[in-house]
Amino acid sequence: MAESFRNAPTTNGSKGVVIPDDWPGYPLELFTYPEHYARDLDSVYVPHGVIMDRTERLARNIMDDLGDRDIVVLCVLKGGYQFCADLVEHIKVLSRNSSRSLLMRVDFIRLKSYLNDQSTEDLQILGAESLSVLSGKNVLIVEAIVDTGKTMKTLLSHVRVFRPNMIRVAGLLVKRLPNASGCLPDYVGFEIPNRFVVGYALDYNEYFRDLNHICVISESGKLKYKV
Repeated sequence: MAESFRNAPTTNGSKGVVIPDDWPGYPLELFTYPEHYARDLDSVYVPHGVIMDRTERLARNIMDDLGDRDIVVLCVLKGGYQFCADLVEHIKVLSRNSSRSLLMRVDFIRLKSYLNDQSTEDLQILGAESLSVLSGKNVLIVEAIVDTGKTMKTLLSHVRVFRPNMIRVAGLLVKRLPNASGCLPDYVGFEIPNRFVVGYALDYNEYFRDLNHICVISESGKLKYKV
């Protein structure tokens, strides 16, 4: 029995749940998912229930650090909308059932830097003109995935222009890359290998956002939805 869990994910402090390079994920037939993606996925990498449990733990960590403050949650669209919604909901539940509370308002910004499965140098920031509301505020940026860290560094530079009182970053996924900038979130859900994953609002050319689980896209799936 121990042998079957040899390559299972582990935990490592601020890195969150560390998924090793040789983690194959779970067979698709063990889970439910939209039938129209039956040939487009290799495996279920992080099941929805595991995502939700880890998100609840991150909400508790955020409450421990930031409880009794007023914060602005800055959700990075489009991929971050599901993680942000679930994280905010967990924080709301904790605030209702604790002597500490966290007053939140939620704003949105959209970043676009991917074409097919490759990150491009052309980073588009939509909604940047509204960031003046962050002046003097405690800001929690919520992002679904951080890979090289370049996009996050650029966003942080934009946010700092408006002189917030404090900035924290919550990232559901952080990719383990040799060329990463070292710009890590303060709160990390999972550290993953360099695999292209979809689902839980993460997309490939706008497809797969309707998956509950985080899955590895297959090569045939990449070809099918390539632009």
